[in-house]
Amino acid sequence: MYTASFFSTKLGRAALASILAMAAMNCLALTQQLQAAPHVFASSAAITGELA
Repeated sequence: MYTASFFSTKLGRAALASILAMAAMNCLALTQQLQAAPHVFASSAAITGELA
């Protein structure tokens, strides 16, 4: 696990910045997916049961 002394180094600060950037990108992607309307497509084969 990381310690406080690791985050005081230049590498530790870069790792922390990377972790925060990935978390922000995940939050952005999640909010965009939640705002999008679900798309449901039904083909004629699915309706008639001809899924061969």
